[in-house]
Amino acid sequence: MSETLKTAAFLLGAIALVVAASVTQPEQRAASIFNDEGQPFYPEFRDPQAVKAIEVVDYDESTATARPLKVEFRKSRWVVASNHDYPIDVGDRLAKTAAALIDVRKDRVVSNLSQDHGKYGVIDPLDPKVTDLQGRGKRVTLRDAQKGVLADFILGKPVEGKAGWRYLRTPGDKRVYAVKTEADPSARFADWVNAGLLRIPTANIRKITVAGYSVNPSAGTIEQGENLVFTHENADWKPESARSVAATLDNLKIVDARPKPAEMARDLRDGQFQASMTTALTLRQFGFLLTQSGRILATDGEMAVEMANGVAYQIRFGDVASSSGDAAKASGADRYLFVTTTWDAARATKYGDTSGAGEKAARDLNARFAEWFYVITNADFQKLKLKR
Repeated sequence: MSETLKTAAFLLGAIALVVAASVTQPEQRAASIFNDEGQPFYPEFRDPQAVKAIEVVDYDESTATARPLKVEFRKSRWVVASNHDYPIDVGDRLAKTAAALIDVRKDRVVSNLSQDHGKYGVIDPLDPKVTDLQGRGKRVTLRDAQKGVLADFILGKPVEGKAGWRYLRTPGDKRVYAVKTEADPSARFADWVNAGLLRIPTANIRKITVAGYSVNPSAGTIEQGENLVFTHENADWKPESARSVAATLDNLKIVDARPKPAEMARDLRDGQFQASMTTALTLRQFGFLLTQSGRILATDGEMAVEMANGVAYQIRFGDVASSSGDAAKASGADRYLFVTTTWDAARATKYGDTSGAGEKAARDLNARFAEWFYVITNADFQKLKLKR
């Protein structure tokens, strides 16, 4: 074979190899991308009862801040660890969340590129290296009793045109999947706390008295407003406008809570409130003023709610919650609430209750309210601030 023919043969062979590589390599790459489709993310996570903590981090694009929430089983009870260990009854919420995340599978690969994370909304909200304010997802981490990770996901945007599907990836992995899951745990404190903060059934309310004063704790001055009285007689409210107040009290939910000092909580539980400098300073932080006579006044007034069983709630409206900030304070924001209860036999008899059950109810309620300054939304606060 001449040198010319040999050279031509080598060239043809090289061309054939190039063509073969161009045909087979994309298939190999494609196969490597899809090689885990259908597999579970965490095959060893099978028992929802093994979950003893859930961490949810959402991202608020309007304020460019991450909102973390952690619920944990500690000392034989569930608490919101991210909110001062506020005790809660998770009921079946945690079990449903865990069960929804147990069998999540890698249904369909949609991208293997980290630059697509924003497009699918799966940027880690805790990643400090990413500067994008949009495209961040919700991170959900489930842990066992030893703090070990059972599952860890970043939930992204819903999949277009496929109800019950959303984009998802795991932290540390750039691959993005479209998965079928209904899991969407909330990072809002209010969604984990039992509804009916005050346990005031509308049908059992007999009288609402609104003391419309306001206090400037810094100056120690009181601006006296109008006192209003609303009564519930024969299933009718007088005036009718009080019906919305009663409904708000019945459905009142808290969005946060702050612990009271142990000494103050003990005194409130025992029904022997002690006026001290420490107590006065603490109350002032939350918008309440302790007078020399031992009376507690509130920044935005108070209301008394009398029940058919002789229990009376004293609900005081304090300052704007510290987490709301100065800008929110100017426009109106979440408010601190200070709640106590009393029982009076004569009041119970007046409303036709001679069972005496209200005495224990008031004691139990005081024990429940004693440890916390509650925070309610500005919307609920405005509904409760009735004017004539």
